[in-house]
Amino acid sequence: MILALSAGWGFAVAAGAFVSYAVLALAKRHLSPRAMRMMLFAAWVLHGLMLAEGLLGEPPRFGFAPALSMTVWLALTVYAIESRLFPHLQAHWALAGLGSAAVALTVIFPGTSYHMVSSPWLPLHWALGIASYGLFAAAVVHGWLMTRSERAIRLAAQNDAGVPLLTLERLTFRFVEAGFVLLSATLLVGWLFAEQLYGPGLAWKWNHKTIFSVLAWLTFAGLLVGRAKLGWRGFKAVRVLYLGSGLLLLGYAGSRFVLEVILKRV
Repeated sequence: MILALSAGWGFAVAAGAFVSYAVLALAKRHLSPRAMRMMLFAAWVLHGLMLAEGLLGEPPRFGFAPALSMTVWLALTVYAIESRLFPHLQAHWALAGLGSAAVALTVIFPGTSYHMVSSPWLPLHWALGIASYGLFAAAVVHGWLMTRSERAIRLAAQNDAGVPLLTLERLTFRFVEAGFVLLSATLLVGWLFAEQLYGPGLAWKWNHKTIFSVLAWLTFAGLLVGRAKLGWRGFKAVRVLYLGSGLLLLGYAGSRFVLEVILKRV
């Protein structure tokens, strides 16, 4: 059963998610751990309902802002699961700030309508791509925490990430490896079954989205090979991770931003 939310209800859900995220990001020092968990859970649920209103509505909508919003939501999902294993992990306030920005961006730019899907497999293709976005976003967050921890160690300061440096490094590259597998599957499916996915005559094309996505794939492949064969760690590895994530972001979200906002094409 698909729950169709009215426009007014959808806006109310988005407003609730934005406020919950904003309170969590700005008032983190005044909330108890239990209150923070409850606030994060409420924001996560409301954010998910907002995304469902766009993706499952009639007609469904999608675009650069919903893609970014779903990426943040997936990163939060990963964090919620991970925090059960590592209760002292301290990234909720940063993710809450990203969540509030993503929700606001989606309200301003809700995306374009898709009245017809060329293939029943197309949603699976999209899901693989967005899931890879989410895993790489989780890797970026952990890479950022890893950089902060390494800097704190160098300065003999307190590590406020809540997790040992080596554990953060291991988690970062687990997310990179999983994201790389999903990104590889997404590109392979798009290459082999482009006409079945998007319709006759719409085969694989070397457009901006494809070029940036392939460059991102090559960058992540280089990162994994560099880590395995050359021992890349620390700042060098994180910089390559940031580069690959930036290229991947330009691949879909950047291309859709140009089409939707700058060129005004639907």
